[in-house]
Amino acid sequence: MISKILVPSDGSKTAKKAAAYAVDLAKQLKASIIVLSVIDQRSLIAQTVSVSETARHTIEPIEDYLKEAAEGDTGEIKKLCDKNGVAATISIKTGHPVEEIVKEAKRSKADLIIMGSHGRSALSATVLGSVSYGVIHNDKTIHVLIVRG
Repeated sequence: MISKILVPSDGSKTAKKAAAYAVDLAKQLKASIIVLSVIDQRSLIAQTVSVSETARHTIEPIEDYLKEAAEGDTGEIKKLCDKNGVAATISIKTGHPVEEIVKEAKRSKADLIIMGSHGRSALSATVLGSVSYGVIHNDKTIHVLIVRG
């Protein structure tokens, strides 16, 4: 029986499609959702975001910018859950996406992970580092449903 669904999101169109699918499934199963966004630690190398790319039009550390983006993205999914009567919690972590997704699934005792995939080939995923590919092959005890873009 599925009672908790973990929905990792990077804010992409594919992730939003997977989130909508997860909300619909959770509604049918009367399950709850954990919305997860992982700020990739590899992108936090003392960088700043240019003035034109920030909401406040100021230079701000990339970590703050990424946190705001993650909060906005997870907030959108939470609103979708609320609109559909699905209980949801938000979790924002910093680290390696694959590791943090698997850790959160175990910590929250999720029965299923639903995430988007951009549909790269296995070779491309290996070279470019597909997160969905990594999650599928990281821990064989957690069920993963992949929604294609």
